[in-house]
Amino acid sequence: MTTSTKSLAAFLILAAAQQAAAQRQPERLNVNAQLLVAARQGDDRAVRTFLDQGADPNSRDRLGNTPLGMAARAGNLAMARTLLERGASVDRPNLSGVTPLMGAAHGGHTEVVRLLLRAAADTGLADRTHKTAAVYAAGEGRTEALAALLDAGVDVNRRHANDLTLLMWAAGQGHLDAVRLLLARGADVQARDDRGKTALAIAVEAGRAAEAEVLRAAGATE
Repeated sequence: MTTSTKSLAAFLILAAAQQAAAQRQPERLNVNAQLLVAARQGDDRAVRTFLDQGADPNSRDRLGNTPLGMAARAGNLAMARTLLERGASVDRPNLSGVTPLMGAAHGGHTEVVRLLLRAAADTGLADRTHKTAAVYAAGEGRTEALAALLDAGVDVNRRHANDLTLLMWAAGQGHLDAVRLLLARGADVQARDDRGKTALAIAVEAGRAAEAEVLRAAGATE
């Protein structure tokens, strides 16, 4: 075989490979889209099917939501477990910076929170509004999810945006059980935010009488 013939043969092989790859690409994009639809619908069986067909478990929709993020926000434990087993990134955020752990904490989906924590989800990440998973749990009164995060090592007195603590978030939003939990876990009742306000002052301003009473009983001052 001459040199020119060998070169032609190599060119034809490369061209055929490129054509085959180009033909497969639309199929992969399509199965990724189908995976996202199945995840949005909460259909774990369909999610498994599309993953078996080669869908990327870290596919993202136009808002950056991944299948795991969708499962976490919906509290779909089975689907979240499936996706983690198939290689989904536990901390991949959407375009707003919301991670699966934040979504699960916001919704109070405690078992999903625990699953993500076992998968080494990062509790220190914050979204574009500077909220962490623990801030979402405290601010939404998701007491069991908050307890799971504290059990995982979240600092009960960590300062978040504007020097707000979890206790300030819970008190200001009127979540009595969360306030009691945080006090039991050692929350500092005298901590002040960047305006100089304590959790008690924030509760009083927000008209949270029950929370204010509990804080005063714990020794808080304004």
